[in-house]
Amino acid sequence: MAINAAPPGEAAAGRMAGRWVPWLVIGLWIALAAVMVPLSGKLGGVTKDKAVDALPASAESTKVAALEEKLPGGEENTFVFVYHRAGGVTDADRAAVERHYNAFVKRYPPKVAAPAGEEDEGPPTELSKDGKAVLFTLNVSTSYGEPAVLIGPLRDTAKDRPAGLELKVTGPAAIDADMDAVFDGIDLQVFLTTVIVVTLLLILTYRSPVLWFIPLMAVCVAALTAMATVYLLVKNFDLVINSQNSALLTILVFGVGTDYALLLIARYREALHQHENVRVAMLHALRGAAPAIIASAATVVAGLLCLLAADLNETRGLGPIGAAGIVCALVAMLTLFPAVLVVLGRWIFWPAIPRFSATIVERKQGLWGRLGASISRRRWVATIASLGVLGVLTVGLTGNTSALREQDQFLSTPESVAGFTVLRQHFPELGGQPMTVYARPAYQEQVLNAAKRTPGVAQAFPGETKGGWVDISVFPKDAPDTVAEYDTIKRVRAAVHAVQGAEAIVGGPSAEHLDTEVTTSRDQKLVIPLVLAVVLIVLGLLLRAIVAPLVLMATVVVSFAAAFGGSVFLFDTILGFKGLDYSVPLLAFLFLVALGVDYNIFLTHRAREETVRLGTRDGMLKALSATGGVITSAGLVLAATFAVLISLPLVMLVELGFLVAFGVLLDALLVRSVLVPALTLLIDRRMWWPSRLAAPPPAAPAPPAGRHAVTDEEEYALQR
Repeated sequence: MAINAAPPGEAAAGRMAGRWVPWLVIGLWIALAAVMVPLSGKLGGVTKDKAVDALPASAESTKVAALEEKLPGGEENTFVFVYHRAGGVTDADRAAVERHYNAFVKRYPPKVAAPAGEEDEGPPTELSKDGKAVLFTLNVSTSYGEPAVLIGPLRDTAKDRPAGLELKVTGPAAIDADMDAVFDGIDLQVFLTTVIVVTLLLILTYRSPVLWFIPLMAVCVAALTAMATVYLLVKNFDLVINSQNSALLTILVFGVGTDYALLLIARYREALHQHENVRVAMLHALRGAAPAIIASAATVVAGLLCLLAADLNETRGLGPIGAAGIVCALVAMLTLFPAVLVVLGRWIFWPAIPRFSATIVERKQGLWGRLGASISRRRWVATIASLGVLGVLTVGLTGNTSALREQDQFLSTPESVAGFTVLRQHFPELGGQPMTVYARPAYQEQVLNAAKRTPGVAQAFPGETKGGWVDISVFPKDAPDTVAEYDTIKRVRAAVHAVQGAEAIVGGPSAEHLDTEVTTSRDQKLVIPLVLAVVLIVLGLLLRAIVAPLVLMATVVVSFAAAFGGSVFLFDTILGFKGLDYSVPLLAFLFLVALGVDYNIFLTHRAREETVRLGTRDGMLKALSATGGVITSAGLVLAATFAVLISLPLVMLVELGFLVAFGVLLDALLVRSVLVPALTLLIDRRMWWPSRLAAPPPAAPAPPAGRHAVTDEEEYALQR
């Protein structure tokens, strides 16, 4: 029978949660949004997507880029124009090539004139040995614009050529321009796509015409606030953010923010059945859900801040950038979101409005209750079967995990990549990207000869002398971003460094990629153990135990290996990708450990709460039954938000998006739903060691005659 009078403590709680509090919170957020939203649109203006921007200042290729920028004339964009005709290049073709070259030099003259006696004697065109192709290299000062600005006019001017003469504009600057085109507008695309995906999932989850809009609105506000916060961090603390990290920021905020909303709504719906005052119900919901949500956010933030130990600028920058996004999502979903829910009242759940009743209604055993009962009966079977599935997936790690070349980053082949293929066909001796060597002019010949004698070098020739330095272009024989080319770069560096007094340094696009790969490898060896240690400590503090955090971390690591293996199999065997982007393993590990452990946190935190009343076995089964639906929904939402990256035309983002989405689903549907409950039931109360929950309940005294015996569960509950 329902009782309309409020329970004794509810009136006091209602006074604490006064009517004006939600409106004050909403007002503060409106004021904050008025300041932050305009700043969020400026984030795209501070992104840096050049490879050299990602490298630390200590890298040799970074020193070359810094020197180029300081020297008279500044840094240059290098374009390579490759003309080819299947039947052989004609005289008219050669004349058109020279005309194009002269037009380009006239439009983009060097900012520093050549010294007297060194004027250009003619276009540096080169005819291939098979007579079917001709090329020239054009160096354009960055003062004329970035590659993305220059590439259009260059390709348009070169359209005026004899019929049948094909042209591919390639080279390092052309690849940069095509890469910029991929990222052009990516922030807006990711934002809109994510909003659509989350909207559809929320509508399917709640089947309500209005409820879905509230978490979506709160998450959008959190995302815009996060973008503005990151903009301020980049401007004031010299952080490096690229377009990739900007997209990840949006995905992170929407994914975790929606997860927090789902967990809070689930608790709030429960509380509305028990409390007539919606403000009191929200207080109880926050008391139940906030500790797990805060612990989840703390885990992700702690993991992200481990990236500050990385040397790679873009990796190190993702740490505070991602952490700021998580904090913004946490604050918005624990303040703005509940305030709006309270103001709108119960009707927001229409048509399934939760009604207050003082009578406790026992719910029928649902899907998750039946799953828990099945796991309880077959603990070993559930454990072995789960580990078997994960083990089979890890076999995929035997596939191709080599580093992805820059030319293989595009899902569809742009002109710059196609141009490299033509270049390799007709100029095999110039198939690699040129290295730039800087040395002191007095040692030019010694450095030049050392480079020419290096195995793997096709040719080398000196360039301009300016600012006390001479630049030397060195062409490797091997294709760009291959192991053979990287070995040649290492040999060239060793050879020119041996010239005493020359102060020679070696850079260039492929050298930048080599330095990036070396730096990333070092970062992985440092950051991965650090992430594991930090997340383990957070789990220990939350669960006040040692065994449970170790078990949870072990399951997450195994889950990551399985997700990685399954993804590599897909990329290598089905999609035909040529390798993994250098940044994918570390970022995927970070997200899957920090985010994947979230679902275990939500489950085990509730299990520990229930264990105090029911004991370990019934506590875990109760927690699985109570949280199964909402955690599964949260996992689906987070996986779907990361899957948005699959829609983008870049292999790296496809790999990262699929790997994280697949890993999150494994964690939410298999590890958290089957493996962790099964292991907990096997380990039993020792799961909570060394806390008091690990101690066996004391033996109950014999009941007096005429009274029933107290069950173990009842006695355990009384002792706790």
